[in-house]
Amino acid sequence: MRVHVVVPEGFDDPGQPTGGNIYDRRACAGLAEAGWDVLVTTVAAAWPVPGSGARADLARIVAAIPDGETVLIDGIIASPAAAQLLPHTGRIRMTVLLHMPLATVLDRHHDASAQRSERVVLRAATGVVVTSEWTRQQVLTRYAIPAHRVHVARPGVDQVAAPARPVRGHLICVGVLGRHKGQDLLVEALADLAERDWHCVLAGPLDRDLVRSWWFGSGKTYFDFKDAEGSFPNEGKVVQGKTVDLFRFLLEGIKEHGIQGNKIGIDGELYPSESARAHEILPDVEWVNVDQTLMDMRIVKTPEELALWRRAYVYFDRAHAFARDYILTHGTDITDYEVAMASEFWINQQLYSDLKLANGVPHHGVKSKVELEVRAGPVTAYPHPNQPYFNRIGRGMALQVSGGASIGGYGGENYRMYIIADKAGEFDPHMRKLWEVSQHCCDMQVELQIEGATCSSVAYKIHKYQVENGVQKYIYHRPAHGSGVEGHQPPYLALGDYTVLQKNMCFSEEPGLFDPENGCGFNWSDTVVTGVKSGYRMSRTPYSKEWCWIRL
Repeated sequence: MRVHVVVPEGFDDPGQPTGGNIYDRRACAGLAEAGWDVLVTTVAAAWPVPGSGARADLARIVAAIPDGETVLIDGIIASPAAAQLLPHTGRIRMTVLLHMPLATVLDRHHDASAQRSERVVLRAATGVVVTSEWTRQQVLTRYAIPAHRVHVARPGVDQVAAPARPVRGHLICVGVLGRHKGQDLLVEALADLAERDWHCVLAGPLDRDLVRSWWFGSGKTYFDFKDAEGSFPNEGKVVQGKTVDLFRFLLEGIKEHGIQGNKIGIDGELYPSESARAHEILPDVEWVNVDQTLMDMRIVKTPEELALWRRAYVYFDRAHAFARDYILTHGTDITDYEVAMASEFWINQQLYSDLKLANGVPHHGVKSKVELEVRAGPVTAYPHPNQPYFNRIGRGMALQVSGGASIGGYGGENYRMYIIADKAGEFDPHMRKLWEVSQHCCDMQVELQIEGATCSSVAYKIHKYQVENGVQKYIYHRPAHGSGVEGHQPPYLALGDYTVLQKNMCFSEEPGLFDPENGCGFNWSDTVVTGVKSGYRMSRTPYSKEWCWIRL
């Protein structure tokens, strides 16, 4: 006996432990144990809203199944795919495994075409398997399918050891984060218990939701800036109405929704004109600037954030090694631009091959990329040059390999400074001096960046060392900025910033020295994490002369 099972891609991914995925896996295992030859085929797409490519893939898969074969297809694929399945229902025995009706999966907004598709697919199927009596009644009521063709197969559970005592006030809601799961109702109910001490975790993937989902609730829609009143081309309403005031739209939406208490926290301060409109529409509300509170929550990194950060630097270190090898291999026959493009292409091929991108499905590989820039010669002499980085690499030049890397938004800068020897194999004395002083300042920052020190004290000692070595003419900026998911963030290793360092604060590493007159500059960077006895770097790419002083 043989059965063809058609399920969504990722159903066997441990990182997506949805009830539907687990049920599908157990169904396949159970069929195999019962003696069936189970042939599993996955279809990639944002089911139940597939694109044309996914529909074509499904049509190809079903067409390849021989006549008379038994097919079990997940309802999230079958329901919206009447056009692809109906031509084959007369020659194969198709059973639909329906976890829930499509109308409940596709948000609260009515989708008549989707329901029509589901109706004809279920009616044409040899049988329908549902996971609860509630779902069976929904199918019978909505689609008038003969009762003898709709069967309930309730999911089981694995026995697990329960905690000795439940933790009072700690709640967890497990399931796909979607409107159809009702997390919005749970949150609304819990909001009425604000005086109680509770903590709730909503645990589940977001893969099937994008714009309108459980979090949208009774939200109001603004089409696009600048919008016209009553105009929603996406809903077939094209109107040249009065221009919508976006801030007033926001305020009226808040008023309509209602707030608890009489304060609203905002990330910044209102302009006078905004304040006047806010007072007009919400006269009893106090607007509180919580900018610093939000920043304080971001500047000290968690172990999980640092782990992602470090992972990004694994790829960036590989890119640095590739770039250096590329320069040593091709010498003066190439431009800095070519090195950057070749290195970026090579490393992102590795990164994206390692990540599970699911053929472009949303929420996979978000904010993950390695970007490289390479500067050769005079362009290194400016902190932020406005000229393109397109210069042939030559002997007797300064050269910088730089850029940023992130995985899931976490990562940072990673710059290394090179000196290329002249034709005689010698390194320019002036460049050597700037390189050595700036490199030593990087090491100083790592040693000085400890909890309890102030940003100002670290900057003071680095700048003092620069001045003592006579390179004050080449100082253009502070030694470092704070680093976070937005890139630059407070605090700063600067003379006027007296923030006290805390463990796991992250900073760039940029005690750069720039000499436009002689066409060279040396600006490094890394992520330095604040520690107890010293800081530490995320990157493992060397800072040594053996690595950075090269002969072509």
